[in-house]
Amino acid sequence: MDVATRDRNGTPSIDSVSLAIIEQLQEDGRRPYAAIGKAVGLSEAAVRQRVQKLLDQGVMQIVAVTDPLTVGFRRQAMVGINVEGDLDPVADALTTMEEVEYVVMTAGSFDLIIEIVCEDDDHLLQMINKRIRTLPGVRSTESFVYLKLRKQTYTWGTR
Repeated sequence: MDVATRDRNGTPSIDSVSLAIIEQLQEDGRRPYAAIGKAVGLSEAAVRQRVQKLLDQGVMQIVAVTDPLTVGFRRQAMVGINVEGDLDPVADALTTMEEVEYVVMTAGSFDLIIEIVCEDDDHLLQMINKRIRTLPGVRSTESFVYLKLRKQTYTWGTR
């Protein structure tokens, strides 16, 4: 049983029961399968099977999300990057950097937008000046330093 079928572009299409299970886990990633089953109308075993399929198919992950400030990372920034030539090699190089949380190819003012999490301003400067700007193909960067994070959510696709 595939809990996520794929359209002609390979994009997953998820049924309403699987979406309800995902929503339950987004509210509490440690919620027991029996409680989820009660909420969505399935047995504990059926929920366990569906969750495993969703994980196996790469539809979702269950992870612990930390607040970077509480674990020693005092500086977060969004960095817009303009690239000369092919974006893929630059994007691939950025994905290997531990400090880079995500990499997005965009249309608009920047070719790539990344989020980086650093220990402090010196670490941020080192990342931008010595590691990102020196990548072959990087033409320019613009940094947006976070002063205060007001909202962060992981409820995409279910509400």
